[in-house]
Amino acid sequence: MSAQLLKGRDIAAKIKEDIKAEVESLKQKTGKSPKLVSIQVGENAASAVYIKSQKKNAENLGIEYELKTLDAGTTEESLISEIKKLNQDKSASGIIVQLPLPKGIDLRLAMSNITPGKDVEGMHPENLGHVLLGDAKFSPCTAQAAMTLIESTGVKLYGKEAVIIGHSEIVGKPLSLLLLNKFVTTTVCHIATGERGVLPEHVKKAEILVVAVGRAEIVKGDWIKEGAIVIDVGINRVGDKLVGDVEFEKAQERAAFITPVPGGVGPLTVTMLMRNVVSAYKEQV
Repeated sequence: MSAQLLKGRDIAAKIKEDIKAEVESLKQKTGKSPKLVSIQVGENAASAVYIKSQKKNAENLGIEYELKTLDAGTTEESLISEIKKLNQDKSASGIIVQLPLPKGIDLRLAMSNITPGKDVEGMHPENLGHVLLGDAKFSPCTAQAAMTLIESTGVKLYGKEAVIIGHSEIVGKPLSLLLLNKFVTTTVCHIATGERGVLPEHVKKAEILVVAVGRAEIVKGDWIKEGAIVIDVGINRVGDKLVGDVEFEKAQERAAFITPVPGGVGPLTVTMLMRNVVSAYKEQV
């Protein structure tokens, strides 16, 4: 048995076709295009890659893109002031704050100051609340991407056993809610699960496994349940290679579906962001 690859690029390409057509239609109706404004505080190699991807995708889809770069010494107060200006700027359809932020700036505070209708990353408490209620307009993009990949398999999700490893606010927590809203029986594992030594037994029962830890091959291939759907969010550099959080070669022999790293979740994440920008613009006009 060899798992079918869930290639985010292929799924993203189909979604982008719809986004591009919708942007063109909106431009004809309103005379304007949606616009994404990205705020970067200081420099970071990882965020630079994501910014480059955002810019390229936006331009290809007809979405305007503006990058505001703030000095690494920017205070929390100054960042929030910049966010509030953009909240009032009618040309800015969506706002995203790049991570990581320098020490001394509270991420949650920054996110909570973005107007919910412009919070295209889905991290404002109001938007996260709607994820909980099952009626979200914007949910965190990486969690959306993972959910889209799971649904692309065509597997009936009702009653399935899912295990998420990692309980971050951008992946694990919101994805657990998205899965619960589909009546998936969901378990969330984290550092304490690993320290207790029971991570393998949770993974072995997972019909749907999502791993978002950021540690190379922390999940061993022989833990994977036969026929499972495996979504590997992690991307780690080991020597000159990029690898995921799952031991891919062995996992591929046991799973029914698995995401490659790179080329799985990543390409779809930025597509979800662009879709949110268009949705925000439609609400605003």
